[in-house]
Amino acid sequence: MSTDTQTLNSVDLRSILTFTIKLARTAGTLILEGSQAIQSTSDVNEKKNSVDLVTEYDVAVEELVKSEIAKAYPGFKFIGEESYSSGTRNELTDEPTFCVDPIDGTTNFVHGFPFACISLGLIYEKRPVLGVIYNPFLDHLYTGIEGQGSFLTRGNSQPLKLPLTNPKPLPSLQKALLAIEWGSDRGKKTLVPKSDSFLRLAGDPADGIAGGRMAHSIRSLGSAALNISMVAQGGLDLYWEIGCWPWDVCAGIVIAQEAGGVVVGSHAALAAATSAGSSIDPFKVTPDVLTGRKYLIIRAIPDTPNETGREAQLRIARDFYQTVEDGEPK
Repeated sequence: MSTDTQTLNSVDLRSILTFTIKLARTAGTLILEGSQAIQSTSDVNEKKNSVDLVTEYDVAVEELVKSEIAKAYPGFKFIGEESYSSGTRNELTDEPTFCVDPIDGTTNFVHGFPFACISLGLIYEKRPVLGVIYNPFLDHLYTGIEGQGSFLTRGNSQPLKLPLTNPKPLPSLQKALLAIEWGSDRGKKTLVPKSDSFLRLAGDPADGIAGGRMAHSIRSLGSAALNISMVAQGGLDLYWEIGCWPWDVCAGIVIAQEAGGVVVGSHAALAAATSAGSSIDPFKVTPDVLTGRKYLIIRAIPDTPNETGREAQLRIARDFYQTVEDGEPK
């Protein structure tokens, strides 16, 4: 690391990435242990039911991560899901800050559906600069460093640069494979506009669905980090969610951006950035976007004779936000 321990350069980031990958794999072993413990709990009257075990392993993974980071990088700050839930509120600063979700996809984790992961992001000067997402069930490791690309490593194979194939044009939402999530808030105020949005995205306007876009199809992996990773990989065209937190998306943002993807904040943020006379970059991940809990991630799109890839991404973002309803997360 540089002489000033709080100043990071590209060499520092590569060193931090090596550390973070090793940490993710160590945490992955603990995640698999926890999943096995939950799957083997058959008596619902046992003192430690599945909810208790999820909390136990969520906390255990985060404590492992915090401890290892504190030993390796004692000057770095830390933002984590479990720390936040217990009342620790670290403000975003210019200092290097790890932003961690110990187990993203806890419902999958409980049910043995193999799409849960640890998400380890690094924020520097208030922007995500490094991301590691590891799914130990499938042994899939996604990594990215700002300005240095993003990659997928499957098992012991060589890292594959993302996206995995040359991006294809995306002429409309009708051609898109979308990712959405129902979320944990199942109240009427949240669920009705969300359901209506999903209906319009999927529905056929020629068969009674007003405003229907008839998207190619819709998926829900149950993990924000893995949804974003799949957008970066090119398996999904876009992912939208209201209500997740910075630790859910921080690592994924870097991985998606380095694969040519873009990140958009809220409806209001996009409208402000694209209004007449605005000089705001609609795809810049500002602290407000990172912490705003509203995210739209769109995959890389190539230039065509009629529009640049960036113009296509902006067109898709506008079309999407004209289709879905905004809302305020709890």
